[in-house]
Amino acid sequence: MQEPVRKPVLGIGISIVDYNSAVERIIAAARDKKPFGVSALAVHGIMTGFMDKEHQRRLNGLDMITPDGQPVRWALNLIHKADLKDRVYGPEMTLRVIKAAAGQGLSVYFYGATNEILEKLKKNMLNKFPDLKIAGSEPSKFRKIDLNEKKEVIKRIRESGADIVFVGLGCPRQEVWTYEYKEKLSMPVIAVGAAFAFHAGILDQAPKWMQDVGLEWFFRLLKEPRRLAHRYLVLNPYYVFSIIRQLISPSTFPLEYPNGSENIISYG
Repeated sequence: MQEPVRKPVLGIGISIVDYNSAVERIIAAARDKKPFGVSALAVHGIMTGFMDKEHQRRLNGLDMITPDGQPVRWALNLIHKADLKDRVYGPEMTLRVIKAAAGQGLSVYFYGATNEILEKLKKNMLNKFPDLKIAGSEPSKFRKIDLNEKKEVIKRIRESGADIVFVGLGCPRQEVWTYEYKEKLSMPVIAVGAAFAFHAGILDQAPKWMQDVGLEWFFRLLKEPRRLAHRYLVLNPYYVFSIIRQLISPSTFPLEYPNGSENIISYG
């Protein structure tokens, strides 16, 4: 199966994919026990790479980045004529991958969040997909981890028999984790953001109409104004301004790939 075409949005290579092709590639990599790093990026995720060249190279070192937010899909369509009809939203992709894994007997591992969220997440996923095999789960330590701890994490996941790892550490920590661990785990590693909390029933998702018109950010801002004010009220306008710059001068934001000098920060 060919790798998805990637086009630059502010220097981040976003994959031209829909839900079906994204899920097919993840499941194929799981069956083949192939390293495959995935993230679903909305505006905030794009801007973390745009403002940090080292992190930009890490993002471009992943195998697939889906257009999680409508503004990212709009940018692909506007700049690159991608003709994408829908975004590939991380929480929805998570459900579709889990459904496909359950149908094919592949097992999953959940890494990140808290024990409370993980227990509710596992219960809800098993209620929704009774055939799902959960190889294990592990909460975040909410700190950097040392080399020995990292080796233990890799050992636990590999020995669990997992075929796919979902990572919920928050952006950009989960993308760093995915970039760092995907080769060592030899399986799909998928950074899914708030999907754990959404599917555990801890956080409410925006109504579909708000998602469809690109107002999910406003819904989340109303829910968590203190935490998200900078992300949305500062970064969103900066994103729009920068997209206009890319439209005027497409060569301004070239893709830069890992060069081996990236500083890896082991989060746990």
